[in-house]
Amino acid sequence: MKHIGIDVGGTNTDAVFVQDDQVLGAVKSPTTGDVTRGVCRALAALIQACPAAAAPEAVMIGTTHFTNAVVQRCDLAPAAALRVCLPAAASLLPFCDWPQDLARKVNGGTYLVQGGHEFDGREIMPLDERAVRDAARAIRASGVSSVAISGVFSPLIGTAELRAGEILRQEHPDCRITYSHQLGRIGLLGRENVALLNATLIDLAHKTTDAFVQALADSGIRAPLFLTQNDGTVTRAENARDFPVHSFASGPTNSMRGAVFLAAIDDAVVCDVGGTTADVGCVQNGFPRQANNMVEVGGVRTAFRMPDLLSIGVGGGTLVDPHSLQLGPVSVGHRLLEEALVFGGARLTCTDIAVAAGLADIGDRARVAHLDPAMVRGALARIHQAIAETCDRMKSSARSVPLIAVGGGSVLIPDQVAGFSEVVRVANHAVANAVGAAIAQVSGEVDQIFLDLGRDELLERARAIAVERAVAAGAQASSITVIEQEDIPLAYLPGNAVRARVRVVGEIARRDGQP
Repeated sequence: MKHIGIDVGGTNTDAVFVQDDQVLGAVKSPTTGDVTRGVCRALAALIQACPAAAAPEAVMIGTTHFTNAVVQRCDLAPAAALRVCLPAAASLLPFCDWPQDLARKVNGGTYLVQGGHEFDGREIMPLDERAVRDAARAIRASGVSSVAISGVFSPLIGTAELRAGEILRQEHPDCRITYSHQLGRIGLLGRENVALLNATLIDLAHKTTDAFVQALADSGIRAPLFLTQNDGTVTRAENARDFPVHSFASGPTNSMRGAVFLAAIDDAVVCDVGGTTADVGCVQNGFPRQANNMVEVGGVRTAFRMPDLLSIGVGGGTLVDPHSLQLGPVSVGHRLLEEALVFGGARLTCTDIAVAAGLADIGDRARVAHLDPAMVRGALARIHQAIAETCDRMKSSARSVPLIAVGGGSVLIPDQVAGFSEVVRVANHAVANAVGAAIAQVSGEVDQIFLDLGRDELLERARAIAVERAVAAGAQASSITVIEQEDIPLAYLPGNAVRARVRVVGEIARRDGQP
């Protein structure tokens, strides 16, 4: 394995070269508004530090661009919502539970048409193809080019969505279509919200992915490009460009995967302290635990695969009130090198507290020598308490497990935390996110309802679908293994209905298709 891992963050772009499970090179470079230039700069620095990085077998990139776009309400395109549902599911319209400012910005029109299926697979009504054509023409006339199609119980049977998409392309050939059954789970609103978010981001995803491809070409690197996803795995860039929502939480998941790799531990809680927040997650069998409840992204409730994370406003740039000892929630973020006391600024941050307490040796220690030692101890105690409580909340049992500390601000994590067997600190902790990207495997997942099948047969079918999706995403078929598998009988549905969820991972297939 010879992989480059890159994490494009809001402040820094980290790059590492990993060969045969060893980190041979790691660099940090400031993130730039021009994605291509920032990645090129990081790659140039990495190749200078480690010449072997000039010829990798694959390049994996993780980015926060898509999450930031939703949170900051920027770089979003209007998207039309086409819901196949009538005469059912008409009481709550698309965008009904979105923050008003976001809905106003991206609502490209809502269209409800007859069709869809019942929970047992029967048609509610036949698809009204004429209504779909009318909607398609109206969308084209409005100038909207991104459409999210959702249907009632489409994860069970997606034929209504797919047929609506065929008609839409006939009338509006230039549109980009997102199908909700390819992204979300059974709940209609949460699944539709995911599809709409994806549709608003497709233009940005194409531009960003093209910029990454250009950056590799400009750097002289000829290797397949993969983008990291929410579950700690990667997929081919050409697949990722159409599913940007799969990269929403790739930053924290990369950190978790990198942490357990660097610590050689498969089951642990990971705390990643950055400049603004501390993100805590649980890793089981080497992969982040998935959230089973609704997850909000930029105020939008979504139902799709996301890691189970807790985040608090404690990071290196978090402001500290010297009188009340209140932490944040404001952070100086990327302005840390300008505004923190140790760098000649005038604002007291958690970094200043760490330097004054002797936990870190950065900046000018003399600039915090005047701080009251009692205040420093009190602030540090507050920081330790906040982190310890968050880490404890992430545990799923009373069993004592290791806590792995990573991130540039990991000096803020106490050396001992109640309920944990040990606090593990690792080399290259500041670039754990890029390491996680470099070692990522390719995944395939299925989560759907099967009817009138025996347990063995339905699990075999589910595994086959998951393997097929993993191979399509770039996995070597012979290396694929099952890492999660569950089947849940649904007593309230007829026809011996069972919900099966299977997740598989495999190594990246080489360009010649050989392992």
